[in-house]
Amino acid sequence: MGLGLKPSPHQPLRIGLTGGIGSGKSTVARAFVELGATLIDTDAIARELTAPGGAALPAIAERFGPQAIGSDGALDRAHMRALAFGDAGNRLALEAILHPMIGAETSRRAAEALSQVIVFDVPLLVESGRWRERVDRVLVVDCLEATQIERVMRRSGWTALAVQAVLDQQATRRARRAAADAVIFNEGLSLAELQQQVQALYAHWLPSACS
Repeated sequence: MGLGLKPSPHQPLRIGLTGGIGSGKSTVARAFVELGATLIDTDAIARELTAPGGAALPAIAERFGPQAIGSDGALDRAHMRALAFGDAGNRLALEAILHPMIGAETSRRAAEALSQVIVFDVPLLVESGRWRERVDRVLVVDCLEATQIERVMRRSGWTALAVQAVLDQQATRRARRAAADAVIFNEGLSLAELQQQVQALYAHWLPSACS
């Protein structure tokens, strides 16, 4: 089942979901799941690959040294984050290890999905340049940058500078919105209002999967 295929009576509608850190993308993903969609979270797959015993760890340790692996046997995320954001070459080397593995697992899960809608949660969908032809719709969750910073600081305890460093590595709000088939502007919305917007999109897009 190729990721580039368009929906048909036997092909689920494939939605690429993206948004910057702190945008509320994960909340939108959960709302889709509650409506019956299959969620394939590429960040979650990456965490599985770098958990203790994860398939990506040997290659990471070979490339970045044993210090890349923490005492718990998992990837030392703080160490690797510093390496990746401090040097573009390190970031590209890490991506070269992880992305093919993430892609293979994503394809496997998509092939096994039985629902009418598959949501691919891809934080770097716009940056990758590879996802537009793999999905039928792109949904961007957007909010003000100041709101992103405040949300991440509150939930993660990061400094504003640390959050800004991540934002600087991600696509701009303008670039993400330009790539979107639909945008949810998650600024000042209650959880119920956010869920209502997801429900409206689901109802609008689902018929195309069955036409």
